[in-house]
Amino acid sequence: MIDEEFGEMLLATFNDPADHPVHLLFNRWWNHAPDDVKTTYVDDVMADPAYRAFIEKGYYADPLDLDELREMPTGSLGRCYHDWIVDNGLTAAIATDYRDFHTHLEASGALDGMPDELKYAVLRGFQVHDFLHVLSGYDSSGVGEIALQAFSLAQMQFPYFGMWMSVVTTRMTLCDPKMIVPIMDGITDGWRYGRDTENLMIVEWETMLDQPLAE
Repeated sequence: MIDEEFGEMLLATFNDPADHPVHLLFNRWWNHAPDDVKTTYVDDVMADPAYRAFIEKGYYADPLDLDELREMPTGSLGRCYHDWIVDNGLTAAIATDYRDFHTHLEASGALDGMPDELKYAVLRGFQVHDFLHVLSGYDSSGVGEIALQAFSLAQMQFPYFGMWMSVVTTRMTLCDPKMIVPIMDGITDGWRYGRDTENLMIVEWETMLDQPLAE
């Protein structure tokens, strides 16, 4: 069952995801989620030996320096990551900013219901998100973003990615039917691609910046 208080938050995100973003909905959900559902998510993640090892190691990279990345060889992962960040008007500190926000939420007690294993998973997920754009080839358009969320859900059955599916499919159905075909094309492409690809979310990409992206 969906908790009524959380249902109001969910409706607010359905109506205006820009003002009520999915990452806030995700953070708020854990204090309303049934214990058996939370346990299922943890068990599914930890059942993968590779992901279990990654979580237990707790790898988290230091912030990247865009000036250093700009000097890396053309075609290298580091240079392509730099170009992605710059071309999309982003900041390399976005993951650090989210970690600070996450730490604030945790200190306030807002994340008390979130299992520790998944606290790490969401932090690392924010850190690799833009790497996954570079690696997968999905652009920063609305359809590109949702395709990457579907790709990520196929790689790891994590509620954050599932919430994105819920929000966009609800909005296309009830608010903007003309988006049904492009959104479903993006979701199905991302899902198939993610299912057919080794788990890219558990790789320490920051240790491979000098390697050619083509590899």
